[in-house]
Amino acid sequence: MYNESIVSEFILLGLSNAPDLDIVLFFVFLLMYIICMTGNLLIIIITTIDPALNTPMYFFLSNLSFLDVLCTTSTIPNMLSNFFSERKVISFHGCVVQMFIFTAAMDTEFLLLTLMSIDRYLAICNPLRYKTIMSKKSCYFMSAIVWTFGLCSSTYHTSSTFRLSFCSSNKINHFFCEIPQLLALSCTDTSINELVLIVTDVVLGVFCFIFIFGSYLFIILAVLKIHTAEGKMKAFSTCASHITVVLLFYGTLIFAYFKPSTGNASNMDKAIAVLYTIVIPMLNPILYSLRNKEVKDSVQKIIFRKATLNY
Repeated sequence: MYNESIVSEFILLGLSNAPDLDIVLFFVFLLMYIICMTGNLLIIIITTIDPALNTPMYFFLSNLSFLDVLCTTSTIPNMLSNFFSERKVISFHGCVVQMFIFTAAMDTEFLLLTLMSIDRYLAICNPLRYKTIMSKKSCYFMSAIVWTFGLCSSTYHTSSTFRLSFCSSNKINHFFCEIPQLLALSCTDTSINELVLIVTDVVLGVFCFIFIFGSYLFIILAVLKIHTAEGKMKAFSTCASHITVVLLFYGTLIFAYFKPSTGNASNMDKAIAVLYTIVIPMLNPILYSLRNKEVKDSVQKIIFRKATLNY
């Protein structure tokens, strides 16, 4: 027999129990959040207003930045407020919203990174038909499919999780509401939830990664056929940022979700969660802007234009 109760809120145990360390962590994560939001919003703005960046690659990049904004905003502000709270809680409905937004952002990002690899494959391996295949209409259509899948997947996982009955304990050993930790609190059978979660992880994680790996294998073979060193360098430079983001994103998510789950997050689990909730979203605009001449030129052009108008 289980002692079931109606849960109205969850207690998030967070990253630390030491008040002094909480103060340090607050300022560290606040700085990271500001950098993340500034970088990703800048990417969205410049890819929208600069005609030179109205290409499929930058259209998908702006989508990626928007997903990073959703991911961090769904988790980090609540964590920051809890650093100075005696009771580190999140309401039941707040937990539902947080899980829905975070899961939708993660699932959509898996597929979006796959789309970005297809874009690079077509641009390098099939340049003559690139503009025809990757038209504005096609980009909007593919983006809509990716977003729809992510929202539908998140809707199912969130609704099926919060349909469960929860035991008397409402303590989550994490800094945000994530599916494995919520399933561990349930009194009812969660085997179906866990099976669907595994299937989703395999489809999004393994299949998408294989697809991306195959795309870049063909890209490498095509680049090796280029005779000039300058041509090879230019082709590789357009893919370097995306490859780096894929390795960071898939590396942390695969380690987090494909290891045996105990439902109780360890310090290592929390550290990995920090990577995919704030560190990687913060690094994405830095990687794309610092390694991309077109983005840097666009930022300089906008800053120069604003300075000229103010003068």
